[in-house]
Amino acid sequence: MSGELVEDIEELASDAGASAVAVAAHDLMDGRSLELHADRWFHAASTIKVAVLLALYDAIERGELPEDARVHVRNQFTSLADSRYYRVDASRDGNEVVYGYVGRTMRIRDLAHHMIVTSSNLATNVLVELLGPEAIRASLARQGVEGVEFRRGVEDDRAWEAGINNRVTAAGLTELLRQVAEGTAVSESASSEMLEVLLDQRFVSGIPAGLPEGTRVANKTGEISTVVHDAGVVYLPDRDPYVLAVLTEWNEDGDTSRRRKLIADISKLVLERFVERKDG
Repeated sequence: MSGELVEDIEELASDAGASAVAVAAHDLMDGRSLELHADRWFHAASTIKVAVLLALYDAIERGELPEDARVHVRNQFTSLADSRYYRVDASRDGNEVVYGYVGRTMRIRDLAHHMIVTSSNLATNVLVELLGPEAIRASLARQGVEGVEFRRGVEDDRAWEAGINNRVTAAGLTELLRQVAEGTAVSESASSEMLEVLLDQRFVSGIPAGLPEGTRVANKTGEISTVVHDAGVVYLPDRDPYVLAVLTEWNEDGDTSRRRKLIADISKLVLERFVERKDG
């Protein structure tokens, strides 16, 4: 990455009030990469759900789960901190649909769709308990993905208080999504299905908002009080895709729209300076 582009990204972050920013990108057209603090660890927030998606399709591919498997939906999970039960608060979730299935069953593929597209925390935890944390970590290891660390389900507040959290780096998310885009995540067919889920993403105020009309983005966002992230595969018209991850950290609660705008502004800058090479 050119020094000028680094300076411009860091200036955008400073003006927005971010305490830290990391950027990683990989262009599938020519193999070029760029990195800015790409190996810095951040709280993953909901970006960790891409790792759960990978593990689910890995389990299907390995014959450990039937393709049309259904799972019982319950809102009761075991905290990693003390083995006590906790529930996912519907008021803090991004999706109400899954709550209507509590006490009934849902297709695992439908749960995966809700987990990614509307970032359902309940769907995520149902799948995490089905797969198990060790299996999720094993899937990441089989793919050789470093920089994505899965430890627990979401909304496990007691684990959070104990410092047990999922973590990601911009480089790790970029590598994971690059494999999905190239068809090497689990298998070509599994990668294709994962990509279709990601392309249906409803949260588009980050990376997609900085891109021209007609662009398709297969992305996953993550947002809590101190971090706002987005990572995705960008499909511009008449061009091979590129992968981009933008991770941001903030010192305190603030205007979330301003934080998402920072990611959109960085996305636009990366397109202009890295992808379209307007920086000379």
